[in-house]
Amino acid sequence: MSLKKYKPSTPGQRFRSGMSFDEVTGARSEKKLRRILKKSGGRSGGKVVVRHQAGRQKRFWREIDFKRNKVKVEARVAAIEYDPNRTVNIALLNYKDGEKRYILAPVGLKVGDKVLAGEGAQVKLGHAMPLSKVPVGTAVHNVELTSGRGGQIARSAGSQVILAAKEGNFAHLKMPSGEIRKVRVNCMATIGQLGNLDWKNVKFGKAGRKRHMGIKPTVRGVAQDPRSHPHGGGEGRSGIGMSSPKTPWGKKVFAKTRKKKRSDKLILKRRK
Repeated sequence: MSLKKYKPSTPGQRFRSGMSFDEVTGARSEKKLRRILKKSGGRSGGKVVVRHQAGRQKRFWREIDFKRNKVKVEARVAAIEYDPNRTVNIALLNYKDGEKRYILAPVGLKVGDKVLAGEGAQVKLGHAMPLSKVPVGTAVHNVELTSGRGGQIARSAGSQVILAAKEGNFAHLKMPSGEIRKVRVNCMATIGQLGNLDWKNVKFGKAGRKRHMGIKPTVRGVAQDPRSHPHGGGEGRSGIGMSSPKTPWGKKVFAKTRKKKRSDKLILKRRK
């Protein structure tokens, strides 16, 4: 999918760009696979718990099959659709038994293609299988961390994970961040790289487009008053005026907050 630019008829259009949607074939989402997505506005009980969230355009939530647990039943790609809840397009599958499901659409998947899930599936685009059946060096997405839980890794536009090696009951996966970690070979993965590669190059052009997404502006701490932020106050333009930068609640920033997990031992190489 390519980028399209707009004529500079207004200041907001001058630098704006967007996706061309030339790969999208389905106009309307499947009625049985969608529901109204409730708005929270970043609030719980009327109190702001997540800053910079409010507004947002009304939208439907599409139910995506991250588990790919419908094994040994062939499906046909009926449509490629736009999903407002994620950066990658989705594909509508029509199974031979009549069931319909949505999956994430990889690069090159087209209407009419056949896909299959399970150990008997071939190493083809859109097919899902355990990592034990995937050849070393293959690009995969929607990878499970725990068998049966559903894909948790590589689910955004342009993402892919490289199967670097296999060792006993574990597969070594190279993440998009450069991190290498071990995952059990019975975890499911889908063949191919996810589409919408140019999404990261989109320029929004104006603040209103971000407000449609539910994202409010972020005000710098030094531009606020001292009651609202530790960096605020002072005459004229001023720096933070303290030994280390602080959060709006007075905590030190850049402090490491990651706690040790059981899964840390499965990380062979950190991303940093």
